[in-house]
Amino acid sequence: MDLVVQAPAVGTVELNALVELTGAQGVTPLDGGGQQAYRLRRVQSRAGAPEFCAGAGLDCAFVPADLARERVCVVAMDMDSTLITIECIDEIADLQGIRAEVSAITRSAMRGEIDFRESLTRRVSLLAGLPVAALERVYDERLRLSPGAERMLAGFKAVGAKTLLVSGGFTFFTSRLERRLGLDATLANELDIVDGRLTGRIAGDIVDAQAKAARLAAMRREHGRGGGLVVAIGDGANDLPMLHEADVAIAYRAKPVVRAQADYALNVSGLDGVLNLFA
Repeated sequence: MDLVVQAPAVGTVELNALVELTGAQGVTPLDGGGQQAYRLRRVQSRAGAPEFCAGAGLDCAFVPADLARERVCVVAMDMDSTLITIECIDEIADLQGIRAEVSAITRSAMRGEIDFRESLTRRVSLLAGLPVAALERVYDERLRLSPGAERMLAGFKAVGAKTLLVSGGFTFFTSRLERRLGLDATLANELDIVDGRLTGRIAGDIVDAQAKAARLAAMRREHGRGGGLVVAIGDGANDLPMLHEADVAIAYRAKPVVRAQADYALNVSGLDGVLNLFA
């Protein structure tokens, strides 16, 4: 078993302390991208390491030595607050002057306190009458990729993995990201629009947690190969069924309920920190 530690900066003192704490038999610096990263090889003990890393502001993960990047066949990710830094619906609501009201519903749903379908229906209804031009403004002016997103995607594409963006958000944004990033597939909700304005309804079936997990399962059937790994990355309660469907579940700057159920968590590193988990 190896221990991967990473953060924007990893001090020599902290690294040496972890080597002593774990009894690691070697340390390999990694090409961490936006963070410093090290793989402590053949650790002898896990005791105390997670608590030490939490106190030092480091991401850490105990990973099997054979968790190889070349084995990954599908990488699925959530959009809002995962692939991108914002919650699109909150930014749309901000242009409508109702950000606080919509954000409160969003946060409650992300924590798993209310049903996602109910939360989405309530939030979208508050956007009735908003012009489509507001969506363009959010994409052009506010949407930003999470740190390391493009590097992560390039790293997995280099080994032949297929990429899937699944979101309880909106096709207006996922379709643009699909073209921009060269993603292989996307799934999201479609906003109902009449005469250039949002009606406050979703067109068609709602993409909820179960739909996201089902789409990932379909990608596995289509692109899985012998011994291939399916990786899923998310941050909110709506991502949990998808994370459970994956072989490797990663919580990215996630809510506590998600961190508790994921295999690994990145709390301070960028998305390209996912690559460092794979040898």
